[in-house]
Amino acid sequence: MISVNHISLSFSSKVLFDDISFLIRPKDRIGLVGNNGSGKTTLLKIILGAQEPDSGSIEKPAGITIGYLPQQMRHVDNKSLFNEARTAFAPVLKLQEKAVQLNSEISHSSDFHSEKYLSLINELADINARLDMLGASKMDEQIEKTLYGLGFVLEDMPRQTGHFSGGWRMRIELAKILLQNPDILLLDEPTNHLDIESIQWLEQFLASYRGAVVLISHDRAFLDNVTKRTIEISLGKIYDYKVPYSKFTALRKERRQQQLAAYKNQQKEISDINRFIERFRYKNTKAIQVQSRIKYLDKLERIEIDEMDTSSINIRFPAAPRSGNVVLEAENISKYYGDKKVLENINIYISRGERIAFVGKNGEGKTTLSRILIGELDFKGNLKMGHNVKTGYFAQNQDELLEEELTVLDAVYRAASSQTMPELRSMLGAFLFGEDDVDKKIKVLSGGERSRLALVKLLLAPYNFLILDEPTNHLDMRSKDILKQALLNFTGTIVLVSHDREFLEGLAETVYEFKDHKIKKYTGGIADFLESKKIDNLRMLEIKQKSAVDTSSRQAIFPGNQSYADKKEFEKNLRKLTKDIAKCEDSIERLENEIASLSVQFESNSVDYS
Repeated sequence: MISVNHISLSFSSKVLFDDISFLIRPKDRIGLVGNNGSGKTTLLKIILGAQEPDSGSIEKPAGITIGYLPQQMRHVDNKSLFNEARTAFAPVLKLQEKAVQLNSEISHSSDFHSEKYLSLINELADINARLDMLGASKMDEQIEKTLYGLGFVLEDMPRQTGHFSGGWRMRIELAKILLQNPDILLLDEPTNHLDIESIQWLEQFLASYRGAVVLISHDRAFLDNVTKRTIEISLGKIYDYKVPYSKFTALRKERRQQQLAAYKNQQKEISDINRFIERFRYKNTKAIQVQSRIKYLDKLERIEIDEMDTSSINIRFPAAPRSGNVVLEAENISKYYGDKKVLENINIYISRGERIAFVGKNGEGKTTLSRILIGELDFKGNLKMGHNVKTGYFAQNQDELLEEELTVLDAVYRAASSQTMPELRSMLGAFLFGEDDVDKKIKVLSGGERSRLALVKLLLAPYNFLILDEPTNHLDMRSKDILKQALLNFTGTIVLVSHDREFLEGLAETVYEFKDHKIKKYTGGIADFLESKKIDNLRMLEIKQKSAVDTSSRQAIFPGNQSYADKKEFEKNLRKLTKDIAKCEDSIERLENEIASLSVQFESNSVDYS
């Protein structure tokens, strides 16, 4: 379907792609993997046509449609959630507008036998046939199904998109792309802002999707559940395996071991032959044998071992200055956004050296409390910071807070306190920003590069209290492990907001669960917390809590033990009522326009009463 032919691309002295080729077939499920900065996002942009390679070509069939979800995007917030999702059906909406216009012209026609009238009738019939073919009658149902699958609820439908957080707006963009039903989906970290139920829904959606899917993700389980083919980018080359990620890693390791064994055997053979040549080079009786071996070595195809990208970030937090025994004390903290209650009478006491995890489903206030603790949000209640507490904060949307037009070096220079330029360059180098990378503008960086840059900025001051909100979202597997080790070596106090059990294991010593606007403290690590909750991972919190909400909602709607058919009938009636309301609103708008037009005519005494 799409052919990538001999693509090469370099940024200054760094070779990103070196003569790579592969084919994307219909219904392919491809996981694109590799270290941060290996070129995954750039390759998606080349396939999309948003970036040109230095050499090579992309061949696409005429008329192919591509849906692309980037890691970062700018949102337009002037519509309700439902109406914004409807923009995915732009061709259908345009045809519907034309049909309304034709209906209006037909209704005002009086000569039913004129050529113009018959032409209008035929054109309307053609448009209605096209609308049927495009499934216009099921458009609203598809929108609701997709939005509900991605975690939105009925009450969200009329809300302005600007009222949603960045993560939820990303879900809106994902919904629009899925509703467009393109021939190929290019998804760059689609699960970063999704809870477990939404991830599971997306997994099922992609498994049965009619087209091809190419996705970038650092979520092992998601890759295994969705993809059937893995393409790794490493040091400018690609390695293509027709298996999911976990099997790929095993096969990759096995392949390298086989290469090493074959390489060692070949090197031994070459060494033995060279010794024979050197020993008998000048003996006439062995001349034929020597020449034969020389020719053999010249023709021998040398075994090469796949190069391994061993680059990784090198993180060491500055020594934390000593704070008082009490880092912070919060009493009766409450937070409302308008009428919406987020936190109510929260009490939390943090001592020096504590390592705390904030866990719970999305929207329960973890990020809100983090922002209150750093003084970024107003609140009700009392908050007292301890003596000599110096707080460093990594925001969940840290990549959106960076100034797009600055270069990497300029960004750290502005944030630096006492570091010299050589020291800043050295720190950036430790985070895989080479000599050429430091002059890149932030707007061209990938999500992983932005996260690494934000971590560099966090290391520029000697903090003793770190609040990190989802710091691993854009980091590859190896970088997560290195960040975890750096935090284990950190001598200050830590608050971590994360859904990643593997990352929190052995790092957090106290867990606060956020639920129903309250928090509950659990002493012990993340394993102890999960055992007490009888669940296997942190994402299961979202399933359990949401299931409880769904059950209470069903009981409120269907008292007693109603059947599944009753629920489906209720949802069908609800959709019908929603459509009827929309039609009524359209009719009201049309009548109001007609009234306004008549009023103008009355005022100008130009009404035709005949």
